[in-house]
Amino acid sequence: MSSQKTKTTPDIIARECIAVRVRILSRVITKIYDEALRPLGLKTSQMNILVVTARLGVVRPAEICSRLKMDMSTVSRNVDRMKAAGWLKVVADEEDARARQIRLSRKGSKLLEKASPAWEEAQIKAKELLGPAGVTSLLEAIENVRRAA
Repeated sequence: MSSQKTKTTPDIIARECIAVRVRILSRVITKIYDEALRPLGLKTSQMNILVVTARLGVVRPAEICSRLKMDMSTVSRNVDRMKAAGWLKVVADEEDARARQIRLSRKGSKLLEKASPAWEEAQIKAKELLGPAGVTSLLEAIENVRRAA
């Protein structure tokens, strides 16, 4: 009989679970960006919505969900707050009168430019924390996820 104790399910999960490690990493990295953006009244999730909207010009919330892998309730809540802050504007959807699209307002565009140095600072900190190999692995992993989707 082996003197080594058999590993229990909690031991195995605690040692090997990818999901928990990704969530921990997400919280740590998000905190870096949120702290950098906080003086501007902006959160990482909102910054990402501003970026997607700026890149696409006019976008449906469902497209934001798809690109950022966010659920509709989270996007809707953020978009509502961002409209109230004057960062986004609702525009008519030329193809579907019932649908709504959003675009960046002038205020949102200025905020995005103003946030750039804070984002760059957070980006440097995140890269330092992950290290070059970690950044490369992360970029490869997200590319694998995109290809699989």
